[in-house]
Amino acid sequence: MTIDLAALPHDFLWGTATSAYQIEGAVAEDGRSPSIWDTFSHTPGKIDNDDHGDVACDHYHRWREDIALMRRLGTNAYRLSVAWPRVLPGGDGPVNAKGLAFYDELIDALLAAGITPSVTLYHWDLPQTLQDRGGWPERATAEHFAHYASVVAERLGDRVTQWTTLNEPLCSAWIGHLEGKMAPGLTDLTAAVRASYHLLLGHGLAASAIRAASPGAQVGIVNNLSTVHPASDRPEDLAAARRVDGHTNRWWLDPLHGRGFPEDMRKLYGVELPERAGDAETIAAPLDWLGLNYYFPATVADDPAGPAPHAREVRRPGVPRTGMDWEVDASGIETLLLRLTDEYGARRLYVTENGSAYPDVVRPDGTVDDPERRAYLESHLAACASAARKGAPLAGYFAWSLLDNFEWAYGYDKRFGLYHVDYETQVRTVKGSGRHYADIIRSHRE
Repeated sequence: MTIDLAALPHDFLWGTATSAYQIEGAVAEDGRSPSIWDTFSHTPGKIDNDDHGDVACDHYHRWREDIALMRRLGTNAYRLSVAWPRVLPGGDGPVNAKGLAFYDELIDALLAAGITPSVTLYHWDLPQTLQDRGGWPERATAEHFAHYASVVAERLGDRVTQWTTLNEPLCSAWIGHLEGKMAPGLTDLTAAVRASYHLLLGHGLAASAIRAASPGAQVGIVNNLSTVHPASDRPEDLAAARRVDGHTNRWWLDPLHGRGFPEDMRKLYGVELPERAGDAETIAAPLDWLGLNYYFPATVADDPAGPAPHAREVRRPGVPRTGMDWEVDASGIETLLLRLTDEYGARRLYVTENGSAYPDVVRPDGTVDDPERRAYLESHLAACASAARKGAPLAGYFAWSLLDNFEWAYGYDKRFGLYHVDYETQVRTVKGSGRHYADIIRSHRE
Protein backbone atom coordinates (compact mmCIF):
# COMPACT_ATOMS: atom_id res chain seq x y z
CA MET A 1 0.00 0.00 0.00
CA THR A 2 1.22 3.49 -0.88
CA ILE A 3 0.09 6.06 1.68
CA ASP A 4 -0.56 9.62 0.55
CA LEU A 5 0.61 11.68 3.52
CA ALA A 6 0.55 15.05 1.77
CA ALA A 7 -2.44 16.24 3.82
CA LEU A 8 -0.52 15.89 7.08
CA PRO A 9 1.15 19.11 8.28
CA HIS A 10 4.91 19.53 7.96
CA ASP A 11 5.28 19.75 11.75
CA PHE A 12 3.29 16.55 12.31
CA LEU A 13 4.24 14.66 15.46
CA TRP A 14 5.31 11.11 14.70
CA GLY A 15 5.46 9.28 17.99
CA THR A 16 5.15 6.17 20.06
CA ALA A 17 3.26 5.71 23.32
CA THR A 18 3.74 3.79 26.57
CA SER A 19 2.48 3.96 30.14
CA ALA A 20 4.31 3.83 33.44
CA TYR A 21 2.97 0.63 34.98
CA GLN A 22 3.24 -1.26 31.70
CA ILE A 23 6.97 -0.65 31.19
CA GLU A 24 8.74 0.87 34.20
CA GLY A 25 9.05 -1.95 36.70
CA ALA A 26 10.96 -0.93 39.85
CA VAL A 27 7.67 -0.92 41.72
CA ALA A 28 9.27 -0.76 45.17
CA GLU A 29 12.34 1.34 44.37
CA ASP A 30 13.20 4.90 45.34
CA GLY A 31 10.11 5.51 47.42
CA ARG A 32 7.36 4.39 45.04
CA SER A 33 4.27 3.08 46.84
CA PRO A 34 1.85 0.43 45.55
CA SER A 35 -0.80 1.38 43.02
CA ILE A 36 -4.15 -0.28 42.47
CA TRP A 37 -2.54 -2.20 39.62
CA ASP A 38 0.13 -3.63 41.92
CA THR A 39 -2.67 -4.86 44.16
CA PHE A 40 -4.89 -6.13 41.34
CA SER A 41 -2.11 -7.89 39.44
CA HIS A 42 -0.99 -9.71 42.58
CA THR A 43 -4.51 -10.97 43.25
CA PRO A 44 -4.57 -14.61 42.07
CA GLY A 45 -6.64 -15.22 38.96
CA LYS A 46 -6.99 -11.59 37.87
CA ILE A 47 -4.20 -11.55 35.26
CA ASP A 48 -3.46 -14.16 32.60
CA ASN A 49 -0.64 -16.42 33.79
CA ASP A 50 -0.71 -14.47 37.09
CA ASP A 51 1.64 -11.95 35.46
CA HIS A 52 2.36 -8.59 37.07
CA GLY A 53 4.28 -5.39 36.40
CA ASP A 54 7.01 -5.74 39.02
CA VAL A 55 9.75 -5.72 36.36
CA ALA A 56 7.85 -5.31 33.08
CA CYS A 57 10.33 -3.81 30.55
CA ASP A 58 12.62 -2.48 33.28
CA HIS A 59 12.33 0.95 31.68
CA TYR A 60 13.10 2.60 35.01
CA HIS A 61 16.68 1.40 34.58
CA ARG A 62 16.82 1.11 30.77
CA TRP A 63 15.26 4.41 29.70
CA ARG A 64 18.43 5.64 28.01
CA GLU A 65 18.42 2.54 25.82
CA ASP A 66 14.75 3.08 25.06
CA ILE A 67 15.29 6.68 23.97
CA ALA A 68 17.93 5.36 21.57
CA LEU A 69 15.27 3.01 20.16
CA MET A 70 12.99 5.99 19.52
CA ARG A 71 15.76 7.79 17.68
CA ARG A 72 16.31 4.76 15.45
CA LEU A 73 12.66 4.94 14.41
CA GLY A 74 13.02 8.62 13.60
CA THR A 75 10.15 9.65 15.85
CA ASN A 76 9.99 13.23 17.09
CA ALA A 77 7.52 12.71 19.94
CA TYR A 78 6.97 10.32 22.83
CA ARG A 79 3.84 9.89 24.89
CA LEU A 80 4.66 8.70 28.41
CA SER A 81 2.81 8.63 31.68
CA VAL A 82 3.94 9.69 35.13
CA ALA A 83 3.29 7.22 37.94
CA TRP A 84 1.28 9.00 40.62
CA PRO A 85 2.53 6.65 43.41
CA ARG A 86 6.12 7.34 42.39
CA VAL A 87 5.68 11.10 42.80
CA LEU A 88 3.22 11.23 45.71
CA PRO A 89 3.45 7.85 47.48
CA GLY A 90 0.78 8.89 49.95
CA GLY A 91 -1.54 10.05 47.20
CA ASP A 92 -1.79 13.57 48.57
CA GLY A 93 1.12 13.89 50.98
CA PRO A 94 4.80 14.80 50.68
CA VAL A 95 6.54 14.76 47.31
CA ASN A 96 8.96 11.90 46.71
CA ALA A 97 12.05 13.70 45.44
CA LYS A 98 13.61 10.62 43.85
CA GLY A 99 10.44 9.78 41.97
CA LEU A 100 10.04 13.24 40.53
CA ALA A 101 13.75 13.37 39.68
CA PHE A 102 13.36 10.29 37.49
CA TYR A 103 10.89 12.08 35.22
CA ASP A 104 12.92 15.27 35.36
CA GLU A 105 15.96 13.47 33.96
CA LEU A 106 13.87 11.55 31.42
CA ILE A 107 12.34 14.75 30.04
CA ASP A 108 15.76 16.39 29.69
CA ALA A 109 17.11 13.36 27.83
CA LEU A 110 14.14 13.26 25.45
CA LEU A 111 14.56 16.91 24.59
CA ALA A 112 18.28 16.45 24.07
CA ALA A 113 17.43 13.67 21.62
CA GLY A 114 15.08 15.96 19.68
CA ILE A 115 11.97 14.16 20.93
CA THR A 116 8.99 16.15 22.18
CA PRO A 117 7.56 14.71 25.42
CA SER A 118 3.79 14.37 25.71
CA VAL A 119 3.05 13.69 29.38
CA THR A 120 0.00 11.82 30.67
CA LEU A 121 -0.71 12.34 34.35
CA TYR A 122 -3.07 9.42 34.91
CA HIS A 123 -2.81 6.12 33.09
CA TRP A 124 -4.79 4.11 35.66
CA ASP A 125 -2.20 3.72 38.45
CA LEU A 126 -4.06 5.29 41.37
CA PRO A 127 -2.05 5.07 44.61
CA GLN A 128 -3.49 2.21 46.64
CA THR A 129 -3.65 4.45 49.67
CA LEU A 130 -6.28 6.59 47.90
CA GLN A 131 -8.21 3.50 46.84
CA ASP A 132 -8.28 2.48 50.50
CA ARG A 133 -9.99 5.83 51.18
CA GLY A 134 -12.66 5.24 48.54
CA GLY A 135 -10.90 5.80 45.21
CA TRP A 136 -12.52 7.50 42.24
CA PRO A 137 -16.11 7.09 43.50
CA GLU A 138 -15.15 9.76 46.08
CA ARG A 139 -14.87 13.46 45.23
CA ALA A 140 -11.71 13.84 47.30
CA THR A 141 -9.79 11.74 44.75
CA ALA A 142 -10.48 14.32 42.04
CA GLU A 143 -9.16 17.03 44.36
CA HIS A 144 -6.05 15.00 45.17
CA PHE A 145 -5.51 14.49 41.45
CA ALA A 146 -5.48 18.24 40.90
CA HIS A 147 -2.83 18.63 43.61
CA TYR A 148 -0.72 15.89 42.02
CA ALA A 149 -1.10 17.59 38.61
CA SER A 150 0.11 20.84 40.11
CA VAL A 151 3.19 19.19 41.64
CA VAL A 152 4.23 17.58 38.35
CA ALA A 153 3.48 20.63 36.20
CA GLU A 154 5.43 22.92 38.52
CA ARG A 155 8.48 20.67 38.16
CA LEU A 156 8.27 19.81 34.45
CA GLY A 157 6.19 22.62 32.99
CA ASP A 158 9.19 24.73 32.02
CA ARG A 159 10.02 22.07 29.41
CA VAL A 160 6.83 20.07 28.82
CA THR A 161 4.10 21.85 26.89
CA GLN A 162 1.78 18.98 25.92
CA TRP A 163 -0.19 17.53 28.84
CA THR A 164 -2.82 14.81 29.06
CA THR A 165 -4.89 14.77 32.22
CA LEU A 166 -6.51 11.33 31.91
CA ASN A 167 -5.97 8.36 29.65
CA GLU A 168 -9.13 6.46 28.76
CA PRO A 169 -11.37 7.26 31.73
CA LEU A 170 -13.85 4.76 30.24
CA CYS A 171 -11.50 1.93 31.20
CA SER A 172 -11.00 3.26 34.72
CA ALA A 173 -14.72 3.65 35.32
CA TRP A 174 -16.50 0.97 33.28
CA ILE A 175 -13.92 -1.81 33.07
CA GLY A 176 -12.46 -1.16 36.53
CA HIS A 177 -15.65 -0.50 38.48
CA LEU A 178 -18.48 -2.06 36.46
CA GLU A 179 -16.99 -5.08 34.68
CA GLY A 180 -14.31 -5.86 37.26
CA LYS A 181 -11.74 -6.79 34.60
CA MET A 182 -9.31 -4.02 35.50
CA ALA A 183 -8.16 -2.44 38.74
CA PRO A 184 -9.69 -1.94 41.24
CA GLY A 185 -11.82 -4.90 40.12
CA LEU A 186 -15.30 -3.82 41.23
CA THR A 187 -18.66 -4.80 39.70
CA ASP A 188 -20.84 -2.00 41.04
CA LEU A 189 -22.82 0.25 38.69
CA THR A 190 -23.25 2.99 41.29
CA ALA A 191 -19.53 3.05 42.03
CA ALA A 192 -18.76 3.04 38.30
CA VAL A 193 -21.02 5.99 37.52
CA ARG A 194 -19.69 7.97 40.46
CA ALA A 195 -16.12 7.14 39.37
CA SER A 196 -16.88 8.32 35.83
CA TYR A 197 -18.14 11.62 37.19
CA HIS A 198 -15.18 12.24 39.46
CA LEU A 199 -12.68 11.24 36.78
CA LEU A 200 -14.05 13.97 34.51
CA LEU A 201 -14.21 16.41 37.41
CA GLY A 202 -10.59 15.54 38.17
CA HIS A 203 -9.74 16.28 34.55
CA GLY A 204 -11.20 19.76 34.81
CA LEU A 205 -9.55 20.51 38.13
CA ALA A 206 -6.21 19.21 36.87
CA ALA A 207 -6.46 21.24 33.65
CA SER A 208 -6.76 24.39 35.75
CA ALA A 209 -3.89 23.33 38.01
CA ILE A 210 -1.60 22.61 35.05
CA ARG A 211 -2.33 25.96 33.45
CA ALA A 212 -1.70 27.79 36.71
CA ALA A 213 1.69 26.09 37.09
CA SER A 214 2.65 26.33 33.42
CA PRO A 215 0.90 29.17 31.56
CA GLY A 216 2.06 27.94 28.14
CA ALA A 217 0.67 24.43 28.64
CA GLN A 218 -1.39 22.73 25.97
CA VAL A 219 -3.88 20.58 27.86
CA GLY A 220 -6.00 17.76 26.53
CA ILE A 221 -7.64 14.48 27.46
CA VAL A 222 -7.49 11.08 25.80
CA ASN A 223 -10.59 8.97 25.18
CA ASN A 224 -10.80 5.51 23.67
CA LEU A 225 -13.69 5.64 21.23
CA SER A 226 -15.32 3.18 18.86
CA THR A 227 -17.59 3.39 15.88
CA VAL A 228 -20.78 1.51 16.76
CA HIS A 229 -22.82 -0.50 14.27
CA PRO A 230 -26.14 -2.30 14.84
CA ALA A 231 -26.09 -6.01 14.09
CA SER A 232 -29.30 -5.65 12.06
CA ASP A 233 -31.98 -3.15 11.08
CA ARG A 234 -34.26 -4.38 13.85
CA PRO A 235 -35.43 -1.44 16.02
CA GLU A 236 -34.09 -3.23 19.08
CA ASP A 237 -30.58 -3.45 17.61
CA LEU A 238 -30.67 0.16 16.42
CA ALA A 239 -31.58 1.21 19.97
CA ALA A 240 -28.79 -0.99 21.36
CA ALA A 241 -26.27 0.71 19.07
CA ARG A 242 -27.43 4.10 20.33
CA ARG A 243 -26.97 2.96 23.94
CA VAL A 244 -23.49 1.61 23.26
CA ASP A 245 -22.55 4.86 21.56
CA GLY A 246 -23.74 6.65 24.69
CA HIS A 247 -21.82 4.32 26.98
CA THR A 248 -18.60 4.35 24.94
CA ASN A 249 -18.53 7.78 23.32
CA ARG A 250 -21.15 10.37 24.29
CA TRP A 251 -20.94 9.86 28.08
CA TRP A 252 -17.33 11.11 27.88
CA LEU A 253 -17.44 13.58 25.01
CA ASP A 254 -20.65 15.48 25.78
CA PRO A 255 -19.76 16.78 29.27
CA LEU A 256 -16.24 17.68 28.13
CA HIS A 257 -17.80 19.91 25.47
CA GLY A 258 -20.31 21.67 27.72
CA ARG A 259 -23.33 19.54 26.83
CA GLY A 260 -23.67 17.81 30.17
CA PHE A 261 -24.00 14.09 30.70
CA PRO A 262 -26.39 12.54 28.14
CA GLU A 263 -29.90 12.37 29.52
CA ASP A 264 -30.69 9.01 27.90
CA MET A 265 -27.70 7.43 29.64
CA ARG A 266 -28.53 9.02 32.99
CA LYS A 267 -31.93 7.31 32.77
CA LEU A 268 -30.39 4.03 31.68
CA TYR A 269 -27.91 3.91 34.56
CA GLY A 270 -30.42 5.18 37.11
CA VAL A 271 -27.66 6.49 39.34
CA GLU A 272 -27.81 10.00 40.76
CA LEU A 273 -24.71 11.95 39.82
CA PRO A 274 -22.81 13.63 42.68
CA GLU A 275 -23.19 17.05 41.05
CA ARG A 276 -22.38 20.35 42.71
CA ALA A 277 -22.75 23.88 41.47
CA GLY A 278 -19.94 24.80 39.09
CA ASP A 279 -18.91 21.21 38.32
CA ALA A 280 -20.28 21.28 34.77
CA GLU A 281 -18.17 24.31 33.94
CA THR A 282 -15.09 22.72 35.53
CA ILE A 283 -15.53 19.51 33.52
CA ALA A 284 -15.96 21.54 30.33
CA ALA A 285 -12.70 23.44 30.78
CA PRO A 286 -11.49 24.50 27.32
CA LEU A 287 -9.41 21.85 25.58
CA ASP A 288 -6.32 22.81 23.61
CA TRP A 289 -6.47 19.44 21.88
CA LEU A 290 -8.32 16.14 22.00
CA GLY A 291 -6.73 12.69 21.92
CA LEU A 292 -8.24 9.65 20.22
CA ASN A 293 -7.26 6.10 21.08
CA TYR A 294 -8.71 3.80 18.45
CA TYR A 295 -8.36 0.04 18.13
CA PHE A 296 -11.60 -1.51 16.89
CA PRO A 297 -15.27 -0.91 16.02
CA ALA A 298 -18.26 -2.36 17.85
CA THR A 299 -21.08 -4.32 16.22
CA VAL A 300 -23.84 -4.88 18.74
CA ALA A 301 -27.22 -6.47 19.25
CA ASP A 302 -29.87 -5.88 21.88
CA ASP A 303 -29.37 -7.84 25.10
CA PRO A 304 -32.06 -6.71 27.57
CA ALA A 305 -30.97 -9.24 30.20
CA GLY A 306 -27.34 -8.12 30.14
CA PRO A 307 -25.73 -5.38 32.24
CA ALA A 308 -25.76 -1.76 31.14
CA PRO A 309 -25.80 -0.81 28.31
CA HIS A 310 -27.84 -3.97 27.63
CA ALA A 311 -26.08 -4.97 24.42
CA ARG A 312 -23.78 -7.74 23.29
CA GLU A 313 -21.03 -7.84 20.69
CA VAL A 314 -21.76 -9.67 17.44
CA ARG A 315 -18.94 -11.09 15.35
CA ARG A 316 -19.08 -10.07 11.71
CA PRO A 317 -18.11 -13.04 9.52
CA GLY A 318 -15.08 -12.64 7.30
CA VAL A 319 -13.70 -9.58 9.11
CA PRO A 320 -10.03 -9.99 10.13
CA ARG A 321 -9.23 -9.86 13.83
CA THR A 322 -6.06 -9.17 15.79
CA GLY A 323 -4.42 -11.34 18.39
CA MET A 324 -6.67 -9.59 20.93
CA ASP A 325 -9.65 -10.91 18.94
CA TRP A 326 -10.51 -7.32 18.02
CA GLU A 327 -11.95 -6.50 14.61
CA VAL A 328 -9.68 -4.70 12.16
CA ASP A 329 -11.52 -1.78 10.56
CA ALA A 330 -9.35 1.18 9.60
CA SER A 331 -12.36 3.17 8.36
CA GLY A 332 -13.39 3.64 11.99
CA ILE A 333 -10.44 5.91 12.79
CA GLU A 334 -11.35 8.22 9.91
CA THR A 335 -15.01 8.25 10.93
CA LEU A 336 -14.14 9.16 14.52
CA LEU A 337 -11.63 11.87 13.60
CA LEU A 338 -14.26 13.49 11.40
CA ARG A 339 -16.94 13.12 14.08
CA LEU A 340 -14.72 14.86 16.63
CA THR A 341 -14.13 17.61 14.10
CA ASP A 342 -17.68 18.09 12.82
CA GLU A 343 -19.82 17.21 15.84
CA TYR A 344 -17.58 18.40 18.67
CA GLY A 345 -15.60 21.16 16.97
CA ALA A 346 -12.15 19.84 17.85
CA ARG A 347 -9.48 22.44 17.14
CA ARG A 348 -6.54 20.04 17.25
CA LEU A 349 -6.54 16.27 17.25
CA TYR A 350 -3.96 13.63 18.00
CA VAL A 351 -4.25 9.90 17.51
CA THR A 352 -2.70 9.14 20.88
CA GLU A 353 -2.85 5.35 20.59
CA ASN A 354 -3.39 2.97 17.70
CA GLY A 355 -1.91 -0.46 17.26
CA SER A 356 -2.40 -4.20 17.11
CA ALA A 357 -1.29 -7.32 18.95
CA TYR A 358 -0.10 -10.44 17.19
CA PRO A 359 1.86 -13.50 18.41
CA ASP A 360 5.29 -12.31 17.32
CA VAL A 361 8.26 -14.69 17.29
CA VAL A 362 11.96 -13.97 16.98
CA ARG A 363 13.20 -16.02 14.03
CA PRO A 364 16.48 -17.96 14.05
CA ASP A 365 18.19 -15.12 12.20
CA GLY A 366 17.24 -12.73 15.02
CA THR A 367 14.53 -10.83 13.11
CA VAL A 368 10.82 -10.42 13.85
CA ASP A 369 8.54 -10.42 10.83
CA ASP A 370 5.02 -9.11 11.53
CA PRO A 371 3.24 -8.51 8.20
CA GLU A 372 -0.21 -8.27 9.83
CA ARG A 373 0.89 -5.38 12.05
CA ARG A 374 2.53 -3.70 9.07
CA ALA A 375 -0.75 -3.89 7.18
CA TYR A 376 -2.68 -2.63 10.20
CA LEU A 377 -0.32 0.33 10.56
CA GLU A 378 -0.53 1.19 6.86
CA SER A 379 -4.30 1.02 6.62
CA HIS A 380 -4.88 3.11 9.73
CA LEU A 381 -2.35 5.76 8.74
CA ALA A 382 -3.96 5.94 5.31
CA ALA A 383 -7.33 6.50 7.03
CA CYS A 384 -5.77 9.22 9.20
CA ALA A 385 -4.43 10.98 6.13
CA SER A 386 -7.84 10.71 4.47
CA ALA A 387 -9.46 12.34 7.51
CA ALA A 388 -6.91 15.16 7.34
CA ARG A 389 -7.73 15.72 3.67
CA LYS A 390 -11.40 16.03 4.64
CA GLY A 391 -10.68 18.69 7.25
CA ALA A 392 -9.77 16.92 10.49
CA PRO A 393 -7.13 19.04 12.30
CA LEU A 394 -4.85 16.06 12.88
CA ALA A 395 -1.51 17.12 14.33
CA GLY A 396 0.12 13.84 15.34
CA TYR A 397 0.04 10.05 15.53
CA PHE A 398 1.42 7.92 18.37
CA ALA A 399 1.79 4.22 17.64
CA TRP A 400 0.94 1.85 20.46
CA SER A 401 3.43 0.83 21.48
CA LEU A 402 7.16 1.46 21.47
CA LEU A 403 7.74 -1.82 23.30
CA ASP A 404 5.97 -5.07 23.98
CA ASN A 405 4.82 -4.65 27.58
CA PHE A 406 2.54 -5.69 30.41
CA GLU A 407 -0.82 -5.67 28.70
CA TRP A 408 -3.01 -5.27 31.79
CA ALA A 409 -5.29 -8.26 32.43
CA TYR A 410 -3.75 -10.09 29.45
CA GLY A 411 -0.30 -10.12 31.03
CA TYR A 412 2.67 -10.52 28.71
CA ASP A 413 1.17 -12.77 26.05
CA LYS A 414 -0.24 -9.93 23.95
CA ARG A 415 2.46 -8.04 22.08
CA PHE A 416 1.75 -4.57 20.64
CA GLY A 417 5.32 -3.27 20.37
CA LEU A 418 7.25 -1.98 17.40
CA TYR A 419 10.15 -3.51 19.35
CA HIS A 420 9.99 -7.09 20.58
CA VAL A 421 11.00 -7.55 24.22
CA ASP A 422 12.47 -10.78 25.56
CA TYR A 423 11.24 -10.52 29.13
CA GLU A 424 13.87 -12.92 30.44
CA THR A 425 16.84 -10.99 29.05
CA GLN A 426 15.20 -7.58 28.37
CA VAL A 427 16.72 -7.63 24.88
CA ARG A 428 14.84 -5.34 22.49
CA THR A 429 14.56 -6.33 18.81
CA VAL A 430 13.05 -4.09 16.17
CA LYS A 431 10.16 -5.72 14.30
CA GLY A 432 9.39 -5.37 10.62
CA SER A 433 6.58 -3.00 11.55
CA GLY A 434 9.06 -0.79 13.40
CA ARG A 435 11.27 -0.56 10.34
CA HIS A 436 8.23 0.17 8.21
CA TYR A 437 7.05 2.92 10.57
CA ALA A 438 10.51 4.48 10.28
CA ASP A 439 10.21 4.36 6.47
CA ILE A 440 6.76 6.01 6.59
CA ILE A 441 8.06 8.80 8.83
CA ARG A 442 11.01 9.34 6.53
CA SER A 443 8.79 9.51 3.46
CA HIS A 444 6.63 12.21 5.04
CA ARG A 445 9.67 14.36 5.76
CA GLU A 446 11.15 14.07 2.28
